[in-house]
Amino acid sequence: MQQEPAPLTRHLRVRQDRGHTVLEFHGEIDIAAAVELLPWLDRVTAHPHPRIVIDLRPVEFFDCSGLRLLYRVRGRVLDQDGELHLVCAHPLTLRMLRVTGLAKLLPPHPSLDAALGQPEARSGSV
Repeated sequence: MQQEPAPLTRHLRVRQDRGHTVLEFHGEIDIAAAVELLPWLDRVTAHPHPRIVIDLRPVEFFDCSGLRLLYRVRGRVLDQDGELHLVCAHPLTLRMLRVTGLAKLLPPHPSLDAALGQPEARSGSV
């Protein structure tokens, strides 16, 4: 399958990593950003067996609009018999995920390596 070019939006960068499409969210994920992101998210989840990672580490602000996006992507990926991983390390976003119960449906990982089941690199060890 041909790789799609990264969208031209300030809130989303798309790249490939280890056979997964990594959707890296940026900035403030609020209702305005959600409107901008929705078509791109629907596009990458429209194919059979999508392998998606959503990386929230560059996010500065995340509200209920972002939660709705995650829930929508999760549903679309499951409908297409795909795979979805979430990377998140921000304490307030992690708390929102736990309080709303979304962390049980989409467990967050602290890094991309952890999400994809790879051991994290350690400096100085051989």
